[in-house]
Amino acid sequence: MLTLEDALRIVITAASGQLSDLQETVFKRTWQGQSYLKIAQDLRYDEGYIKAVGAELWQVLSKALGEKVGKRNLQAVLSRHAHRFMTTPCAEGTDLADTFCADWGEIVDVSEFWGRGEELVTLSQWILQERCRLVAILGMGGIGKTTLAAKFAQQFQGHFECVVWRSLLHAPPLEVLLPTLLQGIDLQSSPTVHLAEQIQQLLGQLQRQRCLLILDNVESILCSGRQTGVYRYGYENYGDLLRQLGDTKHHSTVLLTSREKPKEIAALEGPLLPIRSLKLQGLQLTAGTEILRTKGLAGRSDEQKQLIECYQGNPLALKMVATSVQELFGGDVAAFLAQDSPIFSDLRHLLNQQFDRLDPIEHQIMDWLAINREAVTLATLQDDMVPTVPPGTLLDALKSLCQRSLIERSPNGYIQQPVILEYMTEKFVETIYTELLTQTLKICKSHALLKAQAKDYVRETQKRLIVQPILEKLLAILHTPLKVEAHLKQILVTQQAQSPLEPSYVGGNILNLLRALNSNFKQQDFSRLSIWQADLRGVDLHHTNFSHSNLAKSTFTQTLGDVLSVAFSPDGNFLATSDISDEIHVWRMLDSQPISTLKSCTSWIKSVVFSSDGQTLISSSEDQTVKLWNIRTGQLVETLQGHTGATWCVASTTDGHILASSGEDQTIKLWDLRTGQLLTTLQGHTDWVLSLAFSPDNQQLASGSHDQTIKLWDLRTEKVLATLSGHRGWIAAVAFSPDGQLLASGSADRTVRLWNLRTQQWRVLAEHSHPVTSISFSPNGQLLASASEDASVKIWDVRSGHCVNTLHGHTSAVWSVQFSPNGQTLASGGVDQTVRLWDVRSGHCLNLLQGYTNSILWVSFSPNGQRLVSSHADQQLRLWDVRTGECLNVLAGHTNYVSAAVFSPNNRLVASCSDDQTVRLWNSETGQELRTLRGHAGWVSSVSFSPNGQLLASSSMDCTVRLWNLASGQCLSILKGHTNWIPSVSFSADGRVLASGSTDRTVRLWDVQTGQCFNLLQGHSNQIASVAFNPQGRLLASGSDDQTVRLWDVQTGECLKTLMNHTDIVRSVAYSPDGKWLVSGGGNQALRCWDVSTGEMLRTFQGPTSQVHSIAVNPNGQLMASAGEEGVIRLWDVQTGQCLRSLTPDRPYEGADITGVTGLTDAQKATLQHLGAVDRQSDAMFELSASMLICDQ
Repeated sequence: MLTLEDALRIVITAASGQLSDLQETVFKRTWQGQSYLKIAQDLRYDEGYIKAVGAELWQVLSKALGEKVGKRNLQAVLSRHAHRFMTTPCAEGTDLADTFCADWGEIVDVSEFWGRGEELVTLSQWILQERCRLVAILGMGGIGKTTLAAKFAQQFQGHFECVVWRSLLHAPPLEVLLPTLLQGIDLQSSPTVHLAEQIQQLLGQLQRQRCLLILDNVESILCSGRQTGVYRYGYENYGDLLRQLGDTKHHSTVLLTSREKPKEIAALEGPLLPIRSLKLQGLQLTAGTEILRTKGLAGRSDEQKQLIECYQGNPLALKMVATSVQELFGGDVAAFLAQDSPIFSDLRHLLNQQFDRLDPIEHQIMDWLAINREAVTLATLQDDMVPTVPPGTLLDALKSLCQRSLIERSPNGYIQQPVILEYMTEKFVETIYTELLTQTLKICKSHALLKAQAKDYVRETQKRLIVQPILEKLLAILHTPLKVEAHLKQILVTQQAQSPLEPSYVGGNILNLLRALNSNFKQQDFSRLSIWQADLRGVDLHHTNFSHSNLAKSTFTQTLGDVLSVAFSPDGNFLATSDISDEIHVWRMLDSQPISTLKSCTSWIKSVVFSSDGQTLISSSEDQTVKLWNIRTGQLVETLQGHTGATWCVASTTDGHILASSGEDQTIKLWDLRTGQLLTTLQGHTDWVLSLAFSPDNQQLASGSHDQTIKLWDLRTEKVLATLSGHRGWIAAVAFSPDGQLLASGSADRTVRLWNLRTQQWRVLAEHSHPVTSISFSPNGQLLASASEDASVKIWDVRSGHCVNTLHGHTSAVWSVQFSPNGQTLASGGVDQTVRLWDVRSGHCLNLLQGYTNSILWVSFSPNGQRLVSSHADQQLRLWDVRTGECLNVLAGHTNYVSAAVFSPNNRLVASCSDDQTVRLWNSETGQELRTLRGHAGWVSSVSFSPNGQLLASSSMDCTVRLWNLASGQCLSILKGHTNWIPSVSFSADGRVLASGSTDRTVRLWDVQTGQCFNLLQGHSNQIASVAFNPQGRLLASGSDDQTVRLWDVQTGECLKTLMNHTDIVRSVAYSPDGKWLVSGGGNQALRCWDVSTGEMLRTFQGPTSQVHSIAVNPNGQLMASAGEEGVIRLWDVQTGQCLRSLTPDRPYEGADITGVTGLTDAQKATLQHLGAVDRQSDAMFELSASMLICDQ
C-alpha cells in the first residue's frame, strides 16, 4: 500500500518540485478522501477556487505521467507509476556531484515562486531528455522569464557539471562577457586575446563538459524600435556567438531569456531540432490568486479571476495592481472592476500610473536607483540626493516603494526589477534630454547622469545607457556635434550668470556630456560652477579655468608611475601605494580618493607596509634606506640606515615591535620599530634578498632571495631553521598562511609553491606564463592571490590548489597584490601606472586608480642634429626643434610606456618601443605611424638602427633580442642567451656587431650576420642598464646599477677601465662623436663627463632634480641632452657644463586655474598642481610671506 508520504514524494517529483503550499494541502486532503467543499470550509476558501487548484494539479500530473489523473483515480494511477519514482536514482546528479561547480552571478531570489509547473516540465524534457543545445524563454516584461530560468537552474543543477548565470541587463560588450563565461565554466581558464579564439574556447569547454549556461535579459543587446531580433550597434558579434552555439554539436545547454526572439533562434529552431523557444504566457488562475493573496488582496474567486485575466496573468503587473487596488479602492476588487474600463490596460500604462502617484521623494529615489544600476544602501541614497533628505523620510519612502512592488530589498540594499529599471532609465533619459533641449533644468540639477566615483563597470554602463542615449537624442535634433557642444556650453554660461555655485549636478553633467562628445576642454571657462561627479581622468585641461568652482565628487588624473607596492591599513580604511616616481600615495578606500602624498627621496620606493596599529607607514627604497612615516600628519618620522645596497623589502611583526628589511647587500636587518635601533643582521643568502614575511606568531621570519632559495629564520636564536629549495628562479615573494601552517612563495620560474612547514613538502601552482612577482593570503587563509609579469592576477583555492579566478585588466606586468583585511577586496598595482581594486567574489574591477607620470625615458638626437626625439611614460613620443625648443609633433599610438625612440640614419624614420610589447616605425616629418612590429612576449626596452638603416634591433623583457628587416617588417632572427631582461642594445659603427646589456649582469656581443654570440663580458656586480659603442667600434661602454661604468675591448672582451665616481645607479652612457670623452648619468642626479683614454672625470653637470634615465650627445659634440623622472629635457653646453635650455612637455593640467576651488582634499589639490594646475591665491600668499620675511631681515 502506497503511503501518503511516498505518494507526495511521487507527486513532487512528477511535478518537477513545483507544488505550492495550497496544492500540497489539496493533494494530501484529497488522498485522505476529503471533498472539495470540506477542504474549502476548513481552509476558508471559496469551493470553486479549491476545485480550480485541484484541476490544475491533476492536469500537471496527467502530463507528467502520461495518463489522465483525477480525484477519483488518484491513488490507483500513482500506485502504478510508483516504481518509476521510488527506485530510479538520478544517475546524472549523483555522478556529477563531486565535480560540480556553479557561478550564480546575479541570479535572482526564487524563494517566492508561483505556478509554471508545465513550463518546468517542458524545459526539463527539452534540456535533460532531448539535450537541446540552445533554448530561449521568451515573453513580455514582468512575465517571469528570469524567475523561471533561475528556478530551473537551481532545481536541476545536479544534472550538470557546471552552471553559470550571467545577466546582460547592463549590455556588456561580448569582449567583456566572454572571458567571464570562460572562467565561470573552467576556473583555470586563461582566455585568449582574440574574440574568435575565445568563442572557440567556449565551444570547446561546452563540448568537454555538461554545462548549463544562462544568459538573462538578452533583449538588452537588441535594438528597440527596429525589426525584432536586430542587434544594437556594436553588439552584432553576439549573433555570431549564438549561431555557433546552435550550429556546433556540444553536450551543454545555453538557456536565454529575452523579450524578443534573436534572429538566430528564429532561423535555427524547430520542434525536432536542438534549438527551441518557449513563449511564456501569463500565470494560471491558481498561481495568480496566490500572488493576490500574498499581497493581501482578498475577494470572491470570480472577481480575482477577472482581475487576473485583465492583466493576462503577468506576475509583476498583479503585484503592482494589488497595491493600487488597496490604495485607490480600499482593497475592493469589485469596485475596481466596476470602472468603465481598466485604469491601466498594460504593464507600461500600469507603470505610468504608479509613477504618477509617487511623491517627490519617491520620484527621486526611483531615478537614483536607475542611475546607480545596482543595489544601493540608505547611506548612498542620502549622499546622492539634492537637497538632502532626512533618514526617517527616506526610510518611509523606501518602505512605500517596496509595498508598491516598484523596488525590492536585497542583501546589499535596494534595487529595481529589470523591467522597472529599463522603464525608469528610458523615462530619465527622456526627461534630461527635454530639459537640456529647452534649457529648463530641474531633474538635471538634482540628479547625476553618471557617478565619477562609481565602480568602473557601473560607470561604463551609465555612460552607455544614459549619457550616450541623451547625446544621440540631442544630435538627432541639433544635427552636428559642434551644435550640440555649443548648446551645452551655453547652458553653462547661463548657469554661471544666473545660478553660480548653486548646489547642483548641472556642471558635472554637462562636462560628462562634453567629454563623451570628445570636446576640447583646453582654455575653457568652467569657473564659479558646481561641478559634481565629473569624470575628468585622462582629459587635458590646459589653461582651463575652474577658479572658485566646487569640484566635489569629481575625479582627476592621479600622479602614479609604475606601481611597485600596495598595502592596506589594518582597519582597511586606507591603501598605500609606492611607485617609481619616488612617491607614496595614501588613498581613502571609501571613495578611492588620495588623502596624502609622501615624498622625501629621489629613488624608487620598492615596498610599503603599515605598522600593526596603523599609525606608521614603513617604506624601503633604492637609496638604501628604510623610512618611517606618521600616517596622520604625513611627516617623515625617522630614516633607518645601514644597508649598503638598494632596500627591496620591509615587513613588521603583528605586535608592532620588530621591523625587518632586506635588499641587494644580501642581508636582512632587524630593527626595533619603537626606537629605530638596529637589533641584528641576518646573513646567509648569497644574492639579493627580495622578499620577507613574519610568521603569525612572530617566532619565525621567511626570506626569499635571488639565489633561488627560501630561508626560515628562528628570531629567538637568529639561526636558519631550514632552507627550502625547489624553485628554478629568484624568489620574488613569500607569505605565511594566517594559521602559520603553510608558506607560499612566488618565483621567476613562473610558479607559486605552497610549502607545508611541518613536512617541508610542497605543491606547485603553475598557471602563470611569466614570473610571479607578488602573493597574498586572504585573511581566512582559504584563498591565495598571485600577481605576475603576464599582466594577470590569479586567485587560488588553497585547499585544492585550483585557480578559481583570473583577473584581467592590467596591460603590463603586475608588481604587487594584497587582500583587504576583510577579504572582500583585492588591490593590485603594476607597470601600467594603475592600481586596480577588485571584488574578490565576482572578479569585477571595482575601481581603477589611473596614474600619470611625466617621466621621460629616452632622448636621442637626429643625425643632422636639428631635432630631438623623446619617449615618455605617458605613452607618447615628442619631436623637438633643438634650436627653438619648440615641440614640433606628438606621436601617439603606443598603449603603454614608450621605453626608447631613435632616428634612422637618414633622418626620415623614428623607431620606438614600448611596454605594450611592440616596436613602431614613424614618419619623422609627418608623425604618421608606418608600421607596427610584433613578436616580443614582454615589454620592449630598447631599439637601435644599423648604420646602413636596413636593420633594426630590439631588446625585451622576454630575454631576447630581435633583428628586423625594415623594408619588409619581418623578424630575421631571434638572439637568445641572456637569462634576464635586456634594457639596452647597440650596433657597432660598421654594423657587424650588436651589443646587448642585461639585468643578468652580462654584456653579450653578437655577430649580426650569423646571430651567434661570440663574446660574453662579465664583471659588473649588478644589472646593466645601458651599452654604447664608441664611433670607431673598438670600445664598448656599459653602465650598471653597481654604480660603475666599464670600458671594454670589443675584440678581446677585456675590461680596460672601470669608472667609479657615481654614488648611485648608472642608467645611461653615451660617447662623444670623436670618441674621446664619455658622459654618464643615473640615480644620483648629477651627470659626469669622462676622459676615455685616462678614465679621469672631466666635469660634473648639476641640475636634474631626480633620477636621469637617458643622455645623448648631438653629432657635433657641442650639446648634450638629458632627461628623466623630473619630466624635463635639459640641453647642456658640453664644454662649460652650463644648462642652455630646458624643454618641458605640457602636463595634463598645465595652467589650469584652481584658485579658490572647494570640494577637494589638500592631497587632490596638490596632485592637480603637480600636474600643472595653478592656485593663484596660494601663490600670492607664498609671495606675501616671502616678502614679509625679507622685510624682517
